[in-house]
Amino acid sequence: MSNSEEEEIARNYICFGNPDATIVVVDATALDRNLNLVYQIMEITDKVVVCVNLLDEAKKKGIEIDLKEIEKRLGVPVVGTIARKKKTLNKLMDVVEKVCTGEIKTNPKLIKYPQYIEESVNILEKKVTRLLTENNKNKTRWVCLKLIDGDEKILNEIQKNLKIKLINNNNLNDEKQKVQDILDSQGIKREDIKDKMISSVIFMSENVYKDAVKLKDEEYREKDRKIDKILTSKKFGIPIMILFLGLIFWITIVGANYPSEWLSQFFGWIQEKLVYFFESFGAPEWLKGTLIDGVYKTLTWIIAVMLPPMAIFFPLFTLLEDLGFLPRIAFNLDKIFRKAGSSRKASTYYVHGIWL
Repeated sequence: MSNSEEEEIARNYICFGNPDATIVVVDATALDRNLNLVYQIMEITDKVVVCVNLLDEAKKKGIEIDLKEIEKRLGVPVVGTIARKKKTLNKLMDVVEKVCTGEIKTNPKLIKYPQYIEESVNILEKKVTRLLTENNKNKTRWVCLKLIDGDEKILNEIQKNLKIKLINNNNLNDEKQKVQDILDSQGIKREDIKDKMISSVIFMSENVYKDAVKLKDEEYREKDRKIDKILTSKKFGIPIMILFLGLIFWITIVGANYPSEWLSQFFGWIQEKLVYFFESFGAPEWLKGTLIDGVYKTLTWIIAVMLPPMAIFFPLFTLLEDLGFLPRIAFNLDKIFRKAGSSRKASTYYVHGIWL
């Protein structure tokens, strides 16, 4: 269920690019929010490997994860990783290779939707199966769900990539009408179907999370929630953001003056030595001017002026990102950026742009 252009590109490749395997990387500290992606991808392909990353961060927060239980509940291989430890990544790639070669058999446990959606899928399956080629038969259920969902954007992609006709196919009219009758009998509007499907995905994800994850401190997220209430509030969010960014810019500008001055003096001292060196063997003025006044002065001026603020600004920004403040800035700027026809994802580049 994609909500942006980059998500659509990734989705289209997973759906239609015939990958040998798909690695779904999930955050060990937020499994309850990440497992929904795993379930969505398992509806499209059975060649799935789940990579539970950031196990070190989970340990710091007192989160214990039973990877075997998750694997049992999902029906696909689950590998825990710490991205900076090569050993864990090698283990992941070993499992991926075995999935690609068929040495490890996968048996994804698919989402159980409400009865009226499952009935609708059963009605459509027979006709949809006939439309698909032998290589795409495994996508029958997913195509049926998209037909029920009625999202024309993905239906058009299915038609284009799988070379089948879905939207205006008269052979499917009877089945579509039966599906509509089932939805009407339940009082379900077509535009509400996606919400019902998402609810089912979230419900299954939460069940797996409850059975496979233990928290030493049940209130470990409470601190983050309290911080969020302040940093993303309508009253304090924007002022605090402006204060933080203003402080960073001030530290950058004022703090950079001292190393810039020192570098200028240092490069000036070297320039004097270079001039003396060139004059000592009678170098022509045009050579001295090109190499010293042109190349050397330009290069050292850029280094003296640009390097100190960059050396201060980017580490500070990295610190803010590690502390989780940048995502909160993106949240605060979301409404403003959307009104300007842009995206919240541009906020980081925007802040960088102010400094530049």
